[in-house]
Amino acid sequence: MPFLSNNVGILDRALRIGGGLLLIALAAGGTIGYWGYIGVVPLLTGVVGNCPAYSVFGLSTCSRRGH
Repeated sequence: MPFLSNNVGILDRALRIGGGLLLIALAAGGTIGYWGYIGVVPLLTGVVGNCPAYSVFGLSTCSRRGH
């Protein structure tokens, strides 16, 4: 199923995971408020390696090697 295939590359995944963790940590520490828990979204897309928005628009940051 193309909708469930990996479409998030290695650098993109690292940035999503790091940014998501940072937002969650700042929210948990009370620095930025509860809106920081939105960091769960990039964290999950980075861990899973699939971004539904990328699928909808036909985008991918994965390397073309091996395809």
